[in-house]
Amino acid sequence: MQDIDYRIRRSNRARRVRITVDGSGGVEVVLPRGAPERAAGRAVAELTTWIERRLREARRAQAAVASRGGTVPYLGETLALVPEPGRERAHRRGEQLLVPAGAGRLEAIERWYRRRARAEIAPRLDRACAQSGGRYMRLTIRGQRTRWASCSRSGAMSFNWRLLLAPAPVLDYVVWHEVCHLEVMDHSPRFWRLLESRCPRWREHAEWLRRHGATLVL
Repeated sequence: MQDIDYRIRRSNRARRVRITVDGSGGVEVVLPRGAPERAAGRAVAELTTWIERRLREARRAQAAVASRGGTVPYLGETLALVPEPGRERAHRRGEQLLVPAGAGRLEAIERWYRRRARAEIAPRLDRACAQSGGRYMRLTIRGQRTRWASCSRSGAMSFNWRLLLAPAPVLDYVVWHEVCHLEVMDHSPRFWRLLESRCPRWREHAEWLRRHGATLVL
């Protein structure tokens, strides 16, 4: 067992002590506004085994991202990054992604993924809804830290652009998961039966996302 470094953040909305481990290996303890600081230490001590496991996963994810070299994944494909002086926007050309040569490269790549996310997800949503008879109200592309997607009771859909770093079948599974929520909002047995009928291999794709989700970063 090793000493675990962590940061404390207080939240007016928090009702209990909560611990998160981010992809870079940072440990954050969220405390309700009135909780004593020693509550953070107690929580870390109680969850040491879980935190250490998450830290190991974060290190493996960092190693996987570092091993890409000058490439990025895109729905199961591998795109080679090609820096070009004077370029401001990322642009795909075949199996290459043309990117700025200097500062702002990462931001330009993320903006490109966000644009592509809408272009990839919208038709998938439309097809899934056409097949199921469902209807969504709007689509938002976001960069959530803890969610891959969500569906509100009004039918508003939100998807994480980082899903484009996963294989295409994984994105398809997440789309079907949210489309099924148009019919069943909870995760009851009825929901899982519905998802099984629409996406028979959902367990395989959900497991991939659980194991490799931390690597879906630039």
